[in-house]
Amino acid sequence: MERYSEILEKNRREIVLLRGSGCRWRRCRFCDYHLDASANENENIQLNKEVLSRVTGRFHKLEVINSGSFPELPNQTMQDIEDICIKKGITELHFECHYHFRDAVAPLRARMDKKGICVKIKSGIETFDDLFRESYLGKGIGNASPKALAEYFDEVCLLFGLPGQTEKSMERDIEIGLSYFERVCVNIMQKNSAAILPDPDVIQIFLEKIYPRYVKNERVDILLENTDFGVGGEKKEEKNLCQTNLF
Repeated sequence: MERYSEILEKNRREIVLLRGSGCRWRRCRFCDYHLDASANENENIQLNKEVLSRVTGRFHKLEVINSGSFPELPNQTMQDIEDICIKKGITELHFECHYHFRDAVAPLRARMDKKGICVKIKSGIETFDDLFRESYLGKGIGNASPKALAEYFDEVCLLFGLPGQTEKSMERDIEIGLSYFERVCVNIMQKNSAAILPDPDVIQIFLEKIYPRYVKNERVDILLENTDFGVGGEKKEEKNLCQTNLF
């Protein structure tokens, strides 16, 4: 699996897909990303060291993602991330975090700030429609308002292409995201082993009506495929040998 890439458009940065114990929530009805996990902490640490060794510091920005939240990475990996940032001159560090780990955000910011590293936290909110998000998706955020979420998170992920979504609802989600957060990352639902399936009609509405409005917005990342950031799929040298992706 490819675990390192460079994002060359919109907020240029390096990105790494690391491995930890996996998402502890595991109740989202649309997600199976927790499959990229291992209970063997030593193996995770070694794998993550190898991935982090590829970081160059080219853009002075690094995004770290894993199939869960940053507190689910090994402590040694968190130290290795800090060390590589200092060594390579990285001054902006992005992590992902579920709402349940929100109280871990401030200590991480304080820890990295002492090293001259600005931390940005992204959270998978999926939609600001609380009823849809909690009763259908099972996200586990409750009815926290965008303002309350913005107290912890700098960026949000939104999930489109779901049954029941409309042009109006998708645009509303993006506009709320832009109003309260620094950046918005739109993910288009992909078929996986989870219960919820993508709706082709909703995806078509997105492509025809929403995508053209935001594709050039520097604050909006749009992933039509889960691997569009360059991580999560097969390794580049294996592309002619394997045509299946985990994500």
